[in-house]
Amino acid sequence: MEAIAAQDGSLALRHVSKRFAGDDSAPVLERIDLNVRSGEFVSIVGASGCGKSTLLRLVAGLDDAFEGEIDFDGARVVSTDLSRGIVFQDHRLFPWLDVEQNVAVALRNARLSKGDKAKAVAEHIALVGLRGYERHYPHQLSGGMAQRVAIARGLVNRPRLLLLDEPFGALDALTRARMQDELQRIWAAERITMVLVTHDVEEAVLLADRVVVMQARPGRIADIVDVDVPRPRARTDARLARLKDDIVAGFFSEAGL
Repeated sequence: MEAIAAQDGSLALRHVSKRFAGDDSAPVLERIDLNVRSGEFVSIVGASGCGKSTLLRLVAGLDDAFEGEIDFDGARVVSTDLSRGIVFQDHRLFPWLDVEQNVAVALRNARLSKGDKAKAVAEHIALVGLRGYERHYPHQLSGGMAQRVAIARGLVNRPRLLLLDEPFGALDALTRARMQDELQRIWAAERITMVLVTHDVEEAVLLADRVVVMQARPGRIADIVDVDVPRPRARTDARLARLKDDIVAGFFSEAGL
């Protein structure tokens, strides 16, 4: 296994398996081995039930009942940590707080002065393109705008790893495409490690350096596909289309279709 440098945003999963308590069926995850390099963008795709969202929860430290080992920056993951941010499909904004306050919630336990917190919040609202919306409440925002707030909240602590669990799954096609472009821009600006779980193979190859393809029953890694297409990328690039088609064909082959 390749050496992992400490304190750089790298992630290593070794023989990770997961079974829900009292469930005698096949494990949700079985012997997952994966290294994610510092600053890399990795997408995880697979059919429903393959355990991709469960895997993300383990990396986030939201569930510690698993076998194997997950190391982040050379230290074992045992609980949640500010160095690992997470964004869910549901933006989970507090409806009684405005945009600025929703982002600031993530800094509640940060060891920063009041002025530094305000500066960080303003910078990240600007980063996601929402300057001028600081005093708007969630009900005054579109779905895409609300997800931008969620991304700003996930980034405001300056995590070394951002985990994204189907963040655009509830958006319409046009808004989703715009948010994909926005995420590309944010990743290029921040260059932190990102791991995206998605059911959309086209989205996975557009955004990622590598696509991890999972199979279900039990959930395991079937393939890891390099996306060797220069950035910035256009969704109309034929090379991306070929990669998507190859991954989808692999799903059908595995299903015997």
